[in-house]
Amino acid sequence: MRIYILLISLFFLACSKNPVPKPEQLLDENTMENILFDIAVLQATETYMSDKLLENGINTNVFIYEKYSIDSLTYHQNKLYYAANPKKYKKMHKNIADRISFLKTESDSLAIKEKVETPKKPNIKKEILQKSINQE
Repeated sequence: MRIYILLISLFFLACSKNPVPKPEQLLDENTMENILFDIAVLQATETYMSDKLLENGINTNVFIYEKYSIDSLTYHQNKLYYAANPKKYKKMHKNIADRISFLKTESDSLAIKEKVETPKKPNIKKEILQKSINQE
């Protein structure tokens, strides 16, 4: 009989709505989404331009903790808390992907605009070679 009671209580505990306890310092969804967005951008920067971060003395973890006035424990507790709710976490990551896509589109359009507005520089080497050929 005790085994049945134990199994039934374990079943109900396993089916609880959110098995991860609420953090002491719960960050609102918007703040957590901003943190995850900043981390994604910083990780991409580390991958493609790590020298820029080094030049500016930026440590990604320290940057995030200082920007949002949190510590590593608060960040990890909140990440686990939100990850335990897959629908909410998926929505947050979709918003982050949309923001990154928007930044990429904006960056691409600025690059095209800069290319169009910047006059072509003359190819001095080519001109010198052509002059020397014509003089011969």
